[in-house]
Amino acid sequence: MEERRRKILQELEEKGKVRVNELSAELGCSEVTIRNDIKCMERAGLLIRTHGGALKIEETPQKKYSAESIYRNTDKKKAIAARAYECVDDRDTIIIDDTSTGFYLALHIKQHAEKRIAVVTNSLLVGNELAGLDHVELYMVGGPVGGHLAATMGDEAVADISRFHVDKAFIGVHGINFDVGITSTASPQVQVKQAIMKASDKVIVLADSSKFGGGYLSVICPLRDIYQIITDEEVDEEYSERAEREQIPLIIA
Repeated sequence: MEERRRKILQELEEKGKVRVNELSAELGCSEVTIRNDIKCMERAGLLIRTHGGALKIEETPQKKYSAESIYRNTDKKKAIAARAYECVDDRDTIIIDDTSTGFYLALHIKQHAEKRIAVVTNSLLVGNELAGLDHVELYMVGGPVGGHLAATMGDEAVADISRFHVDKAFIGVHGINFDVGITSTASPQVQVKQAIMKASDKVIVLADSSKFGGGYLSVICPLRDIYQIITDEEVDEEYSERAEREQIPLIIA
């Protein structure tokens, strides 16, 4: 058992993530055994368990940013970011907006140089993490800076975003309401997200399980306009079942 778990940790160190089915084949044991190993290793603080596998524990970013939302639910956001990265193909062009889960996607991209990506962002935090990387071609959206997570917004940002066309956009939301769509709390964020959607072939929402249900002030778009929603495994069964009934593509990280 110890040797098996040591090999799991070695795979995580080399690859950053592992899949249960691959480990089962490689180590010659059942998937149930691997899942039990991963559960025990998670309790010991050795890895982050995800749907179908596990992630390497990366160091939490130093508190060089003042936005406290970055440091809440970090394990969930890292798992969602890792799953989102799987949606990115080599040579893709993508947009990442100014959300805390988008920030963790940027960190994941920073730590994995196997794909060359062009990234457009209005987030100063995302731009700061991706600037100067050989495998990232970075484009910053212009405009006045504001908001909790320091990003460009307003008419200038919306106009700047409209100049781009990308393969995929990764956006965060205030909430997901199955009756009305994806929601926000403020008009400037709605305008920017709607501009991002127009500039993208596919829009992927990154939302931890706390984002489902609840009230809203503004609706960004109906759920039918979203290509995919990626969330964590703690999402309420009520929402996952409804997503399945209504054929809403909900991916569990």
